[in-house]
Amino acid sequence: MNKREPVFNVPGAVLAVLGLLIAIHAGRQLLPIEDSTWLLLAMAFIPARYSGMAGDLPGGAMAGVTSVVTHMFAHADIVHLSINGAWLLAFGSVLCRRMGVLRFSLFAVSGGVAGALMFLMMHPGLLAPVVGASGAIAALMGGVMRFLFSAIDRGQGYLLRDEPAAIPRMDLRTALSDRRVVIASAVFVGLNLLAIYGFGAMGTASAIAWEAHLGGYFFGLLGFGLFDTAAQKISPSPPEVE
Repeated sequence: MNKREPVFNVPGAVLAVLGLLIAIHAGRQLLPIEDSTWLLLAMAFIPARYSGMAGDLPGGAMAGVTSVVTHMFAHADIVHLSINGAWLLAFGSVLCRRMGVLRFSLFAVSGGVAGALMFLMMHPGLLAPVVGASGAIAALMGGVMRFLFSAIDRGQGYLLRDEPAAIPRMDLRTALSDRRVVIASAVFVGLNLLAIYGFGAMGTASAIAWEAHLGGYFFGLLGFGLFDTAAQKISPSPPEVE
């Protein structure tokens, strides 16, 4: 009897998150424009909430607590949602199969929170909304860096699809000294910094919160080991005996 594989090998939990993102965006489109805008702003992370303006913004004081999470579930437009959805399928599938639903969820949400806090640190008091799952997805990218090249080095890239929990994790010192991790991280930083000059908008009508991307990515890269128990760090090779 053949083992039945998930559609496109995507875990159900990741499909559920993607479905929720789509449902929220679709639901907003059914509302009158004023209500849709109010809901978007109530869910959005807005630095000005923390400088005395919470009561003047949609969602009030409560949104100052909830928006650090809810901003991940709202998107500016269908292009924004589509890009984040594609990256969620790619990186989220690998990490959910490796970490399990609970640890994956905690890691992704924590990465999104870290991205929002980075944006707040760089723009205190700014009256501009941040929405989208990009910070959380950047954290997923950073997390994958901790074991991607281990699989490649061992000629076991197929494990990323079949059994990612079997791939040894680089310890943090090894990861930060690995040339490929450093180059990949530098490219990620560089591409995000180009957003300052308007590159990378990919057809969206809004500015890119590159600060949240970087905050999420480095949270994922540096903090992955706190959430990942699937595989031990890479052990040194045993000495050769002549």
